[in-house]
Amino acid sequence: MAKYFDRRGKEDFYLPGEEIKIDKNAAFKKFSCEKDPLSMCKNRLMFAVICFMAVYLVIAIRLFNVCILPNLHLQQEQVNERTRLYAQNPIRRADILDRNGTIIATSLPTVNLYAIPKKILNAQAAAEQLVKTLPELKRNDVYKKLSGHGNFVYLKRNLTPAQQFNINALGIPGLEFETVEKRVYPHKNLFAHIIGVTNIDNEGISGIEKELNERLTQSDIPLTLSIDVGVQDTIREKLLAAIDKFHANGGTAVLMDINTSEVIAMVSLPDFDPNINKVKNEQALFNMATKGVYEPGSVLKIFNTAMSLESGKVKVSDQFDATQPLKLKYNTIKDYRGENRWLSVPEILVYSSNIGSARMALKVGGSEQRNFLEKIGFFEELPIEVAERGKPLAPKKWGEGTIATVAYGYGMAVSPLHVITAYASVINGGIYHNPTLVKKNNKNNDGHRVISFNTSKAMRKLMRLVVTDGSGKRANIPGYEVAGKTGTANKLSAQGKYVDKKVRTTFVSAFPISNPKYSLLVMLDEPKPIKETWGFVTSGWNTVPTAATIIEAIAPQLNIKANYDIDELRRNRIIEAAYTR
Repeated sequence: MAKYFDRRGKEDFYLPGEEIKIDKNAAFKKFSCEKDPLSMCKNRLMFAVICFMAVYLVIAIRLFNVCILPNLHLQQEQVNERTRLYAQNPIRRADILDRNGTIIATSLPTVNLYAIPKKILNAQAAAEQLVKTLPELKRNDVYKKLSGHGNFVYLKRNLTPAQQFNINALGIPGLEFETVEKRVYPHKNLFAHIIGVTNIDNEGISGIEKELNERLTQSDIPLTLSIDVGVQDTIREKLLAAIDKFHANGGTAVLMDINTSEVIAMVSLPDFDPNINKVKNEQALFNMATKGVYEPGSVLKIFNTAMSLESGKVKVSDQFDATQPLKLKYNTIKDYRGENRWLSVPEILVYSSNIGSARMALKVGGSEQRNFLEKIGFFEELPIEVAERGKPLAPKKWGEGTIATVAYGYGMAVSPLHVITAYASVINGGIYHNPTLVKKNNKNNDGHRVISFNTSKAMRKLMRLVVTDGSGKRANIPGYEVAGKTGTANKLSAQGKYVDKKVRTTFVSAFPISNPKYSLLVMLDEPKPIKETWGFVTSGWNTVPTAATIIEAIAPQLNIKANYDIDELRRNRIIEAAYTR
């Protein structure tokens, strides 16, 4: 009995009814491998928890792989795709306006249809459905694109809203739409050679669109040109009628502000519609006004006379021997329907004497002649804002023959824009300005003097005489004081010889000459003789009357009022002079 009351074993001995107290804090601190019921319960419970956790972890990983990862990949593709698309078109292409704010080129929103081939479930069925919706597509081409393994392929660009709706209705997975812009030219052919065109990626490839591509893509501020839509339309209409009337191969006309060299209108025919991708006639793509360089013929006598007067070696009252052809070392210079007498400087221009012009140039000398032509831009490409610019063709050797032939319009080739820009400087007081198609905010722009004001003033009077008394009579419109010079140049054959009756005719003019504001150049390529011209093809019979009809039509548009008092005063003076003799 003593052992039941022994204090040494009290910790392991309990009296009947005494509670067994469990230390809960230490109950789960250690796990025993002993096979007592409590330890086994603990071990089994923990094993079950671990199993459940493992199962749920597997399920979570599977769900992540099935639902999340594919979407992340698709989202990344979409981000990459958007980045690629936006990189091509970072900013909307700016509009182009005429000088009065009329839109002549703009961009409209549209969509391109593309496919993700790896998402196309049935390429053959999809191709058949697409061809039914878009008949212009070829089934084999579409099938080839859809059956590939790429991530991106274009099917059709610039869809209409109806086409987009119909394709959406097909419900074909893998077909997507790309939001883009399309360049639109509301006036069609009217500004084809000035504005140019853009390619399928809306990047400029000709005209202003190419030359000022950076300006148009880096700013959405509209580009304002010096061109006038109404004047451009009138000139094109009159020039087109002249080409048809004289059966010419083509023609060009340029209207310029004399005091700033801003181009108000520039037409080259034949032309094309920039809204249409394919052009059948390749000649229609050629800009005769800026790209073509030609021997201008007698219009160069303007600059030969201005150079001679400016040199001081020739005076207006001087006379030159034109009684017989001028014989040089390698050629003989003749006059077309010559006067066969001594001619004064005004008469040399009025009768367009080749002999007189050559003698004037030879008196001044080749060095001064070449320097003057260089000052008026006849040796360099003009810095006009179109991509198509022609560089003049000038002789390398400047001997006696070159001096004489250049004096009357042969031996060097320049563009019509070269001629009218230089002519403006001769008439406006002697200041040469580079031509521009962009409207100038500052009218006092940089320029350089090529002749004195007195020489320019004298040239105005001489140019007026050509219209009142010379080959430009058909341009003598009452009230508008037209002044100008004609030019007829024979064309070269493939063998390098000049061909009779195959000519380019030119008339360059200014109005009103008492206070010059505008200059106009008209050129026709190979005009044919008609009954009205009595078989002649020279400039006085075709480009001169064409210029007259143009000036009569555009002068009111340019707000130039006809001054009939000047013509009446001149007529009265002629009558008085006749009675006093």
